[in-house]
Amino acid sequence: MCLFFLNSFFQDFAVIFPQISSMSNSFSRRQALKSGLFAAIGTTILKNSHAEIQNQDSNNDMPRRDPWLGLKAGVASYTFRKFSVENTIKALQQLDLHYISIKDFHLSLNSTTEERSAIIGKFIEAGITPLSCGNITMENDEANIRKAFQYAKDCKLPTIVCSPHPDSMPLLDKMVKEFDIKLAIHNHGPEDKRFPSPYDVWNAVQKYDLRIGLCIDVGHTARAKVDPAEAILKCRSRLYDLHFKDINSTEPNGNTIQAGRGVLDLPAILRALLTIKYPHLLSIEYEGSEDNPLPAVAETTGYAKGALALMTVTGK
Repeated sequence: MCLFFLNSFFQDFAVIFPQISSMSNSFSRRQALKSGLFAAIGTTILKNSHAEIQNQDSNNDMPRRDPWLGLKAGVASYTFRKFSVENTIKALQQLDLHYISIKDFHLSLNSTTEERSAIIGKFIEAGITPLSCGNITMENDEANIRKAFQYAKDCKLPTIVCSPHPDSMPLLDKMVKEFDIKLAIHNHGPEDKRFPSPYDVWNAVQKYDLRIGLCIDVGHTARAKVDPAEAILKCRSRLYDLHFKDINSTEPNGNTIQAGRGVLDLPAILRALLTIKYPHLLSIEYEGSEDNPLPAVAETTGYAKGALALMTVTGK
């Protein structure tokens, strides 16, 4: 299967699989997703080069429909922490993803202005738009926080994903006003002493500038015993980044797994994002297989595209 067919699959889903829209109870829509149908499709991405995508698209006069339905899907670069910048770019091109959140593995917080410009330029030249950086730990110290904001400013990033000290809110308020850069405070689940759940962030930021908001990590949110889809809806006005993944358990020891193989209701999460017309970065994050996460990310990408395509057919 070539990537040209893969793109056509998502454009003509209703024609190729009309029977899915009227599945019986013996084979539900969720079972179809979990069975690996769309994961298998996603994995075929790895069998084709980025050059083939460009070649096939240039020969196709029909406009491509957006398989993400307007969502800005990309990758949290922590996923590719063992990859160089160049190989990370190649991976995103293979995945046909065009947005990224940059972790300091790929651009150090101690980099020079020139180094920042050069790395950001490489992503942009490759057709990949950096939309945030992080996760960055911030202490209750103005110099420490200012360093992160200057980094984001130099990189022309609209958002910083961060884990700030709870007492630093007045300083954060000052910085978002000075730099006009959004903060997306990342929740890290039950072991996080700062912000375990999105609602801990939500409650902490209410009296501060609207640019101080959330990065909802759907896996850590579920491990904190909070429904991620519900949190997306409730925190919509301050939701500035999102880490998308599946997990094998909602217990504290739950780990990331390929989308559709775990316990999260990912279609409900995607539906919530569409409902609020979420305009910021949807970052696919995969913490496992650090030496080669590409197959797992491809499977997750295929699952998400399949779930969204199924929604367009069934309206659910």
